[in-house]
Amino acid sequence: MPSIMSIKGLILTLSCPDRRGIVAAVSVFLTERDCNILDAQQYDDVESGAFFMRVVFDPDGHDAAGLRAQFAAIAERLSMRWSLRDPAVRKRVMILASKSDHCLADLLYRWRIGELPMDIAAVVSNHPAETYAHVDLRGLPFHHLPVTKDTKLEQEGEIWNLVRETKTDLVVLARYMQVLSDDLAAKLEGRCINIHHSFLPGFKGAKPYHQAHARGVKVIGASAHYVTADLDEGPIIEQDVERISHRDTPDDLVRKGRDIERRVLARAVRWSLEERVLLNGRKTVVFTD
Repeated sequence: MPSIMSIKGLILTLSCPDRRGIVAAVSVFLTERDCNILDAQQYDDVESGAFFMRVVFDPDGHDAAGLRAQFAAIAERLSMRWSLRDPAVRKRVMILASKSDHCLADLLYRWRIGELPMDIAAVVSNHPAETYAHVDLRGLPFHHLPVTKDTKLEQEGEIWNLVRETKTDLVVLARYMQVLSDDLAAKLEGRCINIHHSFLPGFKGAKPYHQAHARGVKVIGASAHYVTADLDEGPIIEQDVERISHRDTPDDLVRKGRDIERRVLARAVRWSLEERVLLNGRKTVVFTD
């Protein structure tokens, strides 16, 4: 399936302790191999002393594997956490959902029209497929993994086995209303995105829109973040808000909230697919387009 968001070239991302010569080292490495830089973004976090960079470049016939092997020495010398990836090799994404289907439907629609360049490794739910009568699941591997308090660890074991068997690169919790255990959250660190139906860190819990209504808020929002063992405390990737008024009912807030959740999660997933999100401790650096 062709992508209308396709990136021409290879993508190099890196983070490391800040020091002189990092940009020069990267530029010289690419220049010596006749690689042309198409786009470059960088950020120096003066608080943490860390440096972040994303470079898209024309490899001039070089393959990603060969360049990775050659760049490794520079990365080691500068203590880099880095990745060099060919976006033509699609990431494999597993989507987890519960009863609410709006985020799942939106991601699959964007995938089908080529807006999200990824391969669907699996769709997993704690509800049966019949729950998603309005979602196009044709041709997709669907796994119904019901969960109770007594079977939670066993069910998570099945999810983890699926992640490994399908060689999943990214897990997306598309309104998956089950809290991941500390063990599974640790295994998926840095590669599991959740959409939280609230503008974190406020109004946590099962009914954030009702809490917001009771407090008479003037904006509502949603947050996409990486999953960690600390519930809803993972590094935030993207957020958005929408103004409301005293005339809005809790149902109005839920309706408007669904729209915010869809677009916030879609942006977070797309940025992850395009290697635009770099971890910075409890925060993220996002090189938006």
